[in-house]
Amino acid sequence: MFPSPSPPFRHWIRHMAAVPKGFLRYQVLELLNEKPHSGSEIISEIEKRTNGLWKPSPGSVYPLLAWLQDNGYIKEVPAEESGIKRYTLTDKGKKLLEEQRKIREQYKDKAKFLAPPFFGVMWCGLPVEKAAELRESSRRLLKAFASIGIKVGEKFSEQVFEETLKVLNETADKLEKISRKLEAERNE
Repeated sequence: MFPSPSPPFRHWIRHMAAVPKGFLRYQVLELLNEKPHSGSEIISEIEKRTNGLWKPSPGSVYPLLAWLQDNGYIKEVPAEESGIKRYTLTDKGKKLLEEQRKIREQYKDKAKFLAPPFFGVMWCGLPVEKAAELRESSRRLLKAFASIGIKVGEKFSEQVFEETLKVLNETADKLEKISRKLEAERNE
């Protein structure tokens, strides 16, 4: 059937083109709003904040920085270290960030969350209506998980973190139990 997720699967997720348009620009603006960053620091910070699931390439970050600078959204700050260019937002850049935040909120409120393409593969072989039910439940789970991740990231709460971790672990335990049961039945 389908192998369990392994390092190659993780590699596939890291490199699939599932990053929404404008996501990198928004992330760069947010980072530069916090403090000055260099291109390599931006790449590392985004990788860190996505728990290693996405590391933007230098070929996407540096042209974006050049475009933002050429259009007056960011400016280079005086170098503290020799050869390292760090950037910060200009007033125009802060206005762009506010616009991006509004768009992001509208998108979160109105758009349906789309599951990654591999979710459809997971349910093949089932009757169409049953696969549709599982896809809808998967979509709801991913949407809730993404929403909590964004909200906890914006304002960290130890209580919400612990509650979310408990629910995720309980859910994973139950799904793993079902999987072990099915595996045992298959091997009988």
